[in-house]
Amino acid sequence: MSRVVVVGAGHAGGSVAAFLRQFGFEGEIVLIGEEPLVPYQRPPLSKAWLKGEADFDSLLLRPSEFYAEAGVDLRLGERVVEIDRRLKLVRLSNGEPVSYDHLVLATGSVTHKLPVPGGDHPALLELRTAADADKLKARLTPGARLIVVGAGYVGLEVAASARALGCEAIVVEREARVMARVASEPLSKFFEGYHRSKGVEILTGAAVTAIEAQGRAVRLADGRAVMGEAVLVGIGAAANDALARNAGLACDGGIVVDLEARTSDPAVFAVGDCTRRPLPIYEARARLESVPNALEQAKQAAAAIAGHAAPAGEVPWFWSDQYDLKLQMAGVAIGADRLIVRGDPAEAKFAVFHLIGDRVLAVEAVNAPPEFMAGKQLIAKRTPVDLAKLADPAVSMKAVAL
Repeated sequence: MSRVVVVGAGHAGGSVAAFLRQFGFEGEIVLIGEEPLVPYQRPPLSKAWLKGEADFDSLLLRPSEFYAEAGVDLRLGERVVEIDRRLKLVRLSNGEPVSYDHLVLATGSVTHKLPVPGGDHPALLELRTAADADKLKARLTPGARLIVVGAGYVGLEVAASARALGCEAIVVEREARVMARVASEPLSKFFEGYHRSKGVEILTGAAVTAIEAQGRAVRLADGRAVMGEAVLVGIGAAANDALARNAGLACDGGIVVDLEARTSDPAVFAVGDCTRRPLPIYEARARLESVPNALEQAKQAAAAIAGHAAPAGEVPWFWSDQYDLKLQMAGVAIGADRLIVRGDPAEAKFAVFHLIGDRVLAVEAVNAPPEFMAGKQLIAKRTPVDLAKLADPAVSMKAVAL
């Protein structure tokens, strides 16, 4: 009987196991995870979980009993340290070998550490797992001051949650604007202003040179020291591709895969944050960090292994919830030569469209679901648009297509 071994029991790995059964795979499935928890959703960790609005059961991808009922051998609290492609087995940290016919790597990402003196202090917080979220939650008592290093989506979501819990929040960002790596300038400007209006102190162009005071203070390049009760570091993450690289699989800022999520070894697949995947719409490759990407690649791998029809390709999309703002994004702005802002940021309801010529490549929509949904369809179909109509919110999104 054929055996699939899935390394990584996060959103991507847990979904592979479920899709395999959904697509009719009848062989053995072994799902190995380092955490002692059944697969769960991570996006709520920075929002509902921190604010006490969700219990752990609400985070689960599937009920705990699903795995036994589906015949999935769930190995929790175990770590894979080696892949032997010649013998087709993985080796656990306790030395146990687990053989496979098909191997799926869903190893996720590893957070960047601050490369400064004190940057490895054990008191520093990060937010990748439920255990990390519990440590952070314990520090967010009313009146406490939280310093967030890094103004990406997770950092700003945590700052918003901290304010909701009655904490002070100071965001320290090395770049000249918040979300500089992941968002357009109009979107950055809007979110910075909105956070300031909610009482968040934001320091941009502020490089951290040291962590001091037993992990409770950051020293900045201009000499200032910013003190707090806790410091959260959220400066991005890299693909956790060490296992794959050590096994000789092709890697390039992530495990290189095709549209079946197959690696350079036909028996090995990879899904989720650890991969660098094709984006046919853009004739490019990229590493995407998102739940929709994890689900899409989980379907691709499971379908290929089970001999099921390949799923239709999807437009990459992402989201972030901060305060009463719902940010929805579709596509990536690879090659964009112009942008159009539709709506009024002052009303907290607008969208930023990234285009090449008259074709939409990406959209960032704040409290604007119609723009997000229509933009996603325009990207998928590569439909030319009337730029003047796109810029006019009085014109329906249906009417902007040429």
